[in-house]
Amino acid sequence: QEAQVGHIGPSWNVLTELLPARAETWRAACESRRALQIATVVLALIPILTGIITMLGVSDPLYAASGVPALPVLDSNLRFFGGLWFGLGLGLLWLVPRIESEGVLYRVVWAGIFLGGIGRLLSMIMVGLPPLPFVGFTALELIGAPLFVYWQHRVAVAGRG
Repeated sequence: QEAQVGHIGPSWNVLTELLPARAETWRAACESRRALQIATVVLALIPILTGIITMLGVSDPLYAASGVPALPVLDSNLRFFGGLWFGLGLGLLWLVPRIESEGVLYRVVWAGIFLGGIGRLLSMIMVGLPPLPFVGFTALELIGAPLFVYWQHRVAVAGRG
């Protein structure tokens, strides 16, 4: 047994010797949980930052550069959806510390993102392709959302195990 200065409790080696299979499963779950938390924080920054920008309405640099007309209904809707998008990003950040135990809310947030991807896909079919980054966002929303829900489920199950 190795002693660790300033460490309370048994060393990792002692745990793996006593309960090798259980300890390995627990370690893998912790690593997967941490990776999910990091990925969620990184992805939460997208709606936070773009939500703030979209709350500029038709003055948002993306829309201003495209020559979008300053129609009150369009500006109002852009600002509203920018606020929702910003709030969704904050909600994802709020979930991060308890990511394994907030499965229902995690799924609801990702379901909203998935439905947004459906809306983008309909727009591509009915109106045409947006700039290339938005095609990538659509792929993340439609493919990534189910994968993130599955990943969170695996982390939750491993945490209970």
